[in-house]
Amino acid sequence: MPDARSGPRFLWWLGRNQLGGQFKSLAWGLLHFTSVAGLPFCVGFAIEAVVDRSGTRLALAGGLLALCGFAVALGDTFLHRAAVTNWITAAARVQQVLARKTAQLGSALTRRVAAGEVVAVSTGDVEKIGWFVEAVSRFTAAALTVVLVCVGLVFYQPALGIVVAVGVPVLALAVLPLLPRATRRADVQREKAGRATELASDTVAGLRVLRGIGGEDLFLERYRRASQEVRHAAVRSARMWALISGIQVLLPGLLMIAVVWYGVGLARDGRITVGELVTVYSAVMLLTYPLRHFDEIAMAYSFSRPSAKRAARVLSLERATDTEGSREAVTPSGDLYDPATGLLAPAGCLTAVVCGDPDAAGRLAERLGGHAPEKGTSALLGGVPLDELPLDAARTAVLVQDKDPVLLSGTLRELFDVPASGEVTAEEALDAAQCGDVLEALAQGSLHAEDPLDARITERGRSLSGGQRQRLALARSLITDPEVLVLDEPTSAVDSHTEARIAQGIRSLRTGRTTVVFTSSPLLLDLAERVVLVRDGEVAAVGVHRELVHKEPRYRAVVTRETDEEAAVEAAMDSGPKGRKATLSDVLDELEEIEETA
Repeated sequence: MPDARSGPRFLWWLGRNQLGGQFKSLAWGLLHFTSVAGLPFCVGFAIEAVVDRSGTRLALAGGLLALCGFAVALGDTFLHRAAVTNWITAAARVQQVLARKTAQLGSALTRRVAAGEVVAVSTGDVEKIGWFVEAVSRFTAAALTVVLVCVGLVFYQPALGIVVAVGVPVLALAVLPLLPRATRRADVQREKAGRATELASDTVAGLRVLRGIGGEDLFLERYRRASQEVRHAAVRSARMWALISGIQVLLPGLLMIAVVWYGVGLARDGRITVGELVTVYSAVMLLTYPLRHFDEIAMAYSFSRPSAKRAARVLSLERATDTEGSREAVTPSGDLYDPATGLLAPAGCLTAVVCGDPDAAGRLAERLGGHAPEKGTSALLGGVPLDELPLDAARTAVLVQDKDPVLLSGTLRELFDVPASGEVTAEEALDAAQCGDVLEALAQGSLHAEDPLDARITERGRSLSGGQRQRLALARSLITDPEVLVLDEPTSAVDSHTEARIAQGIRSLRTGRTTVVFTSSPLLLDLAERVVLVRDGEVAAVGVHRELVHKEPRYRAVVTRETDEEAAVEAAMDSGPKGRKATLSDVLDELEEIEETA
């Protein structure tokens, strides 16, 4: 369970969950950096040996140099290996918890967070979060090495060592005043990049509609402007980081000049030897290598903090109800009832629901499936509140197919590899959903697939038409054979002839099973055993299609797409003065009275 209370807490949780890798990276980093820092001492020892004409000490110095070189290579190799492992581990863990949260929230996720932001978090943000997590151990090793070298120089040559011990902290802390501004610019860049990603994602998703209305140029211009804003923000951020990097180069150079100037004076006075001067100078020069990690950790944190904040915001989202439930994981059976609207779907019947508001229909369909994304009264299946069941048990009992189902890339066989009762075969489901032409189209596009079920579907089924995707999604729902199947506008993208055959297929295949269809199609309504009109959040009429069309004006207005003016004219024509059929003049007079009253 990630700590998603804030971005820094989430980063701390990631680091805490891979302490073994962090300590391994720290150990190899200490070996590498201390070996690099030991080279100047070996060089100084060798110079002293040459000055004293000591062959034994010179040979020892050569052996120490070789040992340090081997330790540098070994430490660098395994430090890189451990650091990359930490980066991959952190990135993979973020992707895992994001995938788990996405599966848990379902459709509630995109209602609370833009789809483009989810894409940005699971791609670019994951890389930056992993960068900071793996950089922490390397920075710690570099910082410890700097402290050890400064302490060692103080003991080795106090006169110059104190200068280095005072100057190095100044080098490390000099850029701190610039970091808040650099962080703000990095936040602006990430925010603009996130908006550009959202715009690109929405444009690609609606590209077919944009082409139909000729809106490609408009959205292209919007994305071009968003992209230029990202570029300008990136340039401003890069300027600040370039300034910080320049300071990190300038100040060590000034420190080396000061050390050489002061050290030459000490050597001329005979207070230090040439070997000691070379040792201190070389140590200061090589300290710039671990000091670069101070710049890196600041940059990594500045870039990862907004990324971690976005990830934490997504991971902190929760469903309105507890997904674990308070009841035993059983699959109830019986009538499906929604107390909020009074909707009743008898067990084993095909019930059609007519709802004039598509958004209200979608919310009602989600509530019938249990664990709706919004708080409210739970639907009952056989008297058992679905929200009190574990989420998996509720989904097994009631399957809801929304009006915009998604097809994942892969083969048809993989598409139908879903939990199912086993009583409905893929052929029966495809036949009921009238997918014959879809199979032919997929088979023609997959030349190497001998069996149509081995034909591949592109990402989100983009190579298929809207009606073809809708029918494949319907077949996938039918093959699961749940206790209760809720379909939200399952035939909105098909022609009337295909719709009539699909209606017959659903009724015959789902015989004896509870099926609820949200639709306003007369072809589906005419085959339903029970039709319910839901208006203003409650059941307004119940009956069969033919009966409601003649007796219920509100039902007829939704099903026949009748406008309010047409309904008013028809009502007035049916109720003329003194019981006679109204004339056109009577209707006009009544309409004038209605307008004056309004």
